[in-house]
Amino acid sequence: MNIHNQQPSEQSKIVLNALKQASSNELEKKRRLGQYVVLWENGQLIYKGEDAPKMHK
Repeated sequence: MNIHNQQPSEQSKIVLNALKQASSNELEKKRRLGQYVVLWENGQLIYKGEDAPKMHK
């Protein structure tokens, strides 16, 4: 595997910032509407929110 330690381009930084802002806006919208969100944490799906389905182990 080749790993390059170079800085991302300015265009990549702009795209990354736009994606971060869009996801942040959507999470805030879901919070205001009282909807749960599904996230990926520590290699597994996590449901967060008051109306989130219960996880079975």
